[in-house]
Amino acid sequence: MDGGMNERERVISAVRRALEPLPVRAAYPEWDAAITVARCVSEAGEADDRALFSAQLIAAHGHVLNGPEALAAFLKDQGAGVGYVDPELLPLLGSALAGFQVETAFDRNRVDAYEFGITRASGGIAETGSLILTDGDTPARLAALAPWIHVAVLDPAAIFRTVEAAVATFGNDPSIIFVTGPSKTADIEGILIEGVHGPGIQACCFC
Repeated sequence: MDGGMNERERVISAVRRALEPLPVRAAYPEWDAAITVARCVSEAGEADDRALFSAQLIAAHGHVLNGPEALAAFLKDQGAGVGYVDPELLPLLGSALAGFQVETAFDRNRVDAYEFGITRASGGIAETGSLILTDGDTPARLAALAPWIHVAVLDPAAIFRTVEAAVATFGNDPSIIFVTGPSKTADIEGILIEGVHGPGIQACCFC
């Protein structure tokens, strides 16, 4: 490492240096909004965005939890007792998680010990049932990717109806992930397998 710079900062600095000589950056591609909206949105009409988001997340094999008590019951049903919780969420979830072993500092050396990770979602997309994770609201990103169970705490007011609306809001964010249900891959003989490159169980808790 150079001058106390961590590995992430060193890589990002190298990328920035490589881009500096470019006088003009490539423009973002344009798209026709009329053909980018999923059929479920037009069929839903004026349906509640929260209801549409929930239906799409469930269709993607995710779980919807309504409040801290439902979250605690879900973790008990899954047999998960040890995990990480974003410290800023403790005032909201603390009493419901009283019977769990909770840590508020994610220890990379004990990554296999965490049975669940609870982090904040910056938003949700009703059209796809996707959760939006950013570095600003999810500082312990590994806690959202490494444990078998990931629960994203989402404010229903932060649900966008379409991908287009979400991109318009978060398009300039330097680090953003759209998460749609548990991790999936079909690389091996075209067989869909869940929980290979990330959480095998993805849940959203409305709070």
